[in-house]
Amino acid sequence: MKCYICALEGGESEAVAVCIVCGMGLCMEHAIRKDVDLWEGGYPLPSKRVKAPLPRILCPECYAALYGK
Repeated sequence: MKCYICALEGGESEAVAVCIVCGMGLCMEHAIRKDVDLWEGGYPLPSKRVKAPLPRILCPECYAALYGK
């Protein structure tokens, strides 16, 4: 699989990740890792944060849409 953004720019690089929102193939240059905290517990309380965050890979467009950056 090739990086979609590189292909649009006329380049060709291998995709190393897939955007979890839109499914776009991404190279290391275009992949954005955003860790998400996980919580566990009963409803409504108590809850606690899980030690290890969940990694999430996003493309630049989805990152901007979700985080306004």
